[in-house]
Amino acid sequence: MTYVQQAIAAEHRQAARLIWDYHQMHHDVRPADAAIALGCHDLGVAAYAAELYHAGLFRTLVFTGGNSPATLSCFPRGEAVHFQEHALSLGVPDSVILPEPRAANTGQNIAFSRQVLTEEGIVPATVLLITMPYMERRAYATTRKAWPEVEVVCASDPLDFDDYLKHMGDERLVIDMMVGDLQRVIEYPRHGFAVEQDVPEDVHAAYESLRNDGFDSRLIKP
Repeated sequence: MTYVQQAIAAEHRQAARLIWDYHQMHHDVRPADAAIALGCHDLGVAAYAAELYHAGLFRTLVFTGGNSPATLSCFPRGEAVHFQEHALSLGVPDSVILPEPRAANTGQNIAFSRQVLTEEGIVPATVLLITMPYMERRAYATTRKAWPEVEVVCASDPLDFDDYLKHMGDERLVIDMMVGDLQRVIEYPRHGFAVEQDVPEDVHAAYESLRNDGFDSRLIKP
């Protein structure tokens, strides 16, 4: 997906890099009973899921996601459908993939994926969550709340921050989304949507700085 490039000041980029590093769980990627790839606007998630499949890390892959305002224009038939098609084009067998095309948020991604796996008779002890790099922590916190008995390992394409910004095209949009994800990491536990995550002082300061400087288009509004 390509956006119009917007230049970002050095101080904003530095603050965003702190948040980028925090969002990643830095798990050692290892084999799991099943993988769940969370739908989003980044088709690279599907490509990385295909790469991990070919590396032999799992034999069952759920693509989860319907539509959202951020993805409707690029994935009009739903995130899971487009992700599945991309994975098939990269050599993942159709028999491996379980599509879940209804989820409209991260909680539903996890709940509905679990349901799809259960309907197939799969009760995994370990799940590999494949996400955008800056969505790892929120996906982890959500899964630990909604599915506490499963062991969660997070994985995302190991691009560095600058390369990811180039990959996505619009630096400001990516930073807005990172700030929005961090807000959810902070706020969702009190609503029962996720487990609590410690947020270091420098990361919280970077969040407040970016938020105050207008990187707020993906924030939850009061």
